[in-house]
Order: sequence, then C-alpha cells, then structure tokens
Amino acid sequence: MSVEDLSVKALGRTKLAKSVHDAGWSQFVNMLEYKAARGGRTFTKVDRFLASSQTCSQCWAVDGPKPLHVRTWTCPVCKTLHDRDVNAARIVLAAGRADRQNACGGAVRPAA
Repeated sequence: MSVEDLSVKALGRTKLAKSVHDAGWSQFVNMLEYKAARGGRTFTKVDRFLASSQTCSQCWAVDGPKPLHVRTWTCPVCKTLHDRDVNAARIVLAAGRADRQNACGGAVRPAA
C-alpha cells in the first residue's frame, strides 16, 4: 500500500484548507500505517514532489503541469487517454513498489 506524502500543514494555508482539514488526511494516513503494520502489509509513503498526475503510467513520459479542472488527458508520446486520478494512483503504486525488492532480491523499478 502506498500513499503520497502530502504536506498537510502547507495545504492548510491554501484555498483548499477546509477540504484538507475536513478530510483529516494526516489521521487517515496514520490509520493506514498502523493497520498495514497490524495486518503484516507493506506501507510506503512516496515523495510529495513526484509528478504523479503529470506522468503517463504506460510509457512514463512526463507531460507537464495541468490545471485542476483538467480531469482527463492524452499522453503526447503513446496517445493513451488517462483519467487524472486513476493514472496518479498507478504512478504512486509503482513508485511505492520501486522502493522494495522483488522475490529474487533485485530492485523493482519502472522501465525508463
């Protein structure tokens, strides 16, 4: 299980403050962490500066920043249509898995 390590304190000073604090993101991440440990699962936090909503989950090309109202986008390299949230979830999961080792002891990294 992987989550993005968001700066809740910094988000609390933006126009998204009410949404972030209402969602209780910090408490939610703490619950995920202890429940994963209790269940024997691996829990990882990926870097908040990972361009998860800008990277194609198929070819790993970085497209660049997009405004929040853009919910779908097409990769300019491989022409894959992405839902912004689903694609970001795939990138965060892949980044979390990349920090672990596979069954043979090698690092698991996405293709360059």
